[in-house]
Amino acid sequence: NSISLKEGEEAFIAKAQHIREMGAAVVVMAFDEKGQADTFDRRIEICKRAYEILTDKVHFPACDIIFDPNILAVATGIEQHNSYALDFINATKWIKENLPGAKVSGGVSNLSFSFRGNNYIREAMHALFLYHAIKVGMDMAIVNAASLMPVDDIPLDVRAAIEDVLFNRDNDATARLIDIAQRIKAEKSGEKPATTIENDSKSLSPEQRVEQMLIKGNTDDMEHQLLAILAKNENAIMIINSVLMPAMNKVGQLFAEGKLFLPQVVKSAQTMKHAVDILTPIIEEEKGKRNEVKTRNPQPSTLNSKKIVLATVKGDVHDIGKNIVAVILSCNGYE
Repeated sequence: NSISLKEGEEAFIAKAQHIREMGAAVVVMAFDEKGQADTFDRRIEICKRAYEILTDKVHFPACDIIFDPNILAVATGIEQHNSYALDFINATKWIKENLPGAKVSGGVSNLSFSFRGNNYIREAMHALFLYHAIKVGMDMAIVNAASLMPVDDIPLDVRAAIEDVLFNRDNDATARLIDIAQRIKAEKSGEKPATTIENDSKSLSPEQRVEQMLIKGNTDDMEHQLLAILAKNENAIMIINSVLMPAMNKVGQLFAEGKLFLPQVVKSAQTMKHAVDILTPIIEEEKGKRNEVKTRNPQPSTLNSKKIVLATVKGDVHDIGKNIVAVILSCNGYE
């Protein structure tokens, strides 16, 4: 397995010495006592420190040191993830220029996790990422080589959108890539893209409009539609239970079926939170009017003292799922 500095220098040196005695090379993850490196600065800081320990204290041959500076998911809909691919590429270039003899590797499939369900887009992302990373010195990778496509076979519009995502040079790059991914998926399956909202919205009830807003991740006119539902003698908590949560369940089903991509799910979760924020003052007003609370189905107004601790490795692909779970829990009153 790989080694890292996450348990401190003493454990790192002990493992490295054993590996050297066995005559093997070593894979070093960009991970230290503070956690996983997810920025350019943290990547080069950890790799430089590990390199100096290995070469100066363990006398490890530099040509047998392989760094994995963490390939992390991009186009997740979470802004701080936008530079992950560019930071890896820049860190690779820095390692090759500043840590003589060291090699660079990485697990490529993490990069495209956002587009689970669309293999064409994922494979195109992998091919373009490797194309640019190899140019700055990446030596090896964990990748399904049989699925890699020639870079020149990728249509120009697809390539432009992917490269804008990889190099974080366009704020709309993720949205453009989602549109292309949906178009390609629709062309192959003959289906209509899942997030299309019919133009004849006048025929939709407020409940249906709110559902469409959640699926689309659109907050425009949300307050007006929620108030329209409230006017039907509904209470705010009932709207959460009977409108918002079923809509989020549908989002989850569409994601499981590969009809929505991760950035859209994140946007839907953020829209759900926006809707709950609108309803929260109304829930507080209703709180004083209720004499009985169903404890088996906790609601936002009754859980102010409830806390849940969620933890994943920062920057890991599972961190995205944790963030979505956190939004849903906060919508139901958990801190």
